[in-house]
Amino acid sequence: MTVSYDSDFYGWTQEQADLLRSGRLTELDIQNLLEEIEAMGRSERRELESRLQVLFMHLLKWEHQPSHRGKSWQLTIEEQRRKVSRVLSDNPSLKSKLPELMASAYGDAVIGAERETGLERSVFPTSCPWTLEQALSI
Repeated sequence: MTVSYDSDFYGWTQEQADLLRSGRLTELDIQNLLEEIEAMGRSERRELESRLQVLFMHLLKWEHQPSHRGKSWQLTIEEQRRKVSRVLSDNPSLKSKLPELMASAYGDAVIGAERETGLERSVFPTSCPWTLEQALSI
């Protein structure tokens, strides 16, 4: 039985896994498998960038609005640090992408911090002021 990638994705994944387990490699849907594997990698990359963005935004808010500091911000920073560390631990090859991901995440964080604080964008540094180690520990 051949399950269609387009009409039953879950069934297709199960069929592809069964074909791999049984060594029936010539029956695999190679093109769609390749696309899905690449998409999984992009998903992990996006996850890391998203976690960095939230972390940076809260660090900016923490630094630039000390009178608004609270338990919620503190816990968000702690949570994002743990999640960034976990994504990197699970995907060590993403470390080579950190400069690019941090720059992109920081740009988004500045926009979010401007929106949430009401402060002018010019208040925030134009490039990320932290190394990864600093962001995960300060």
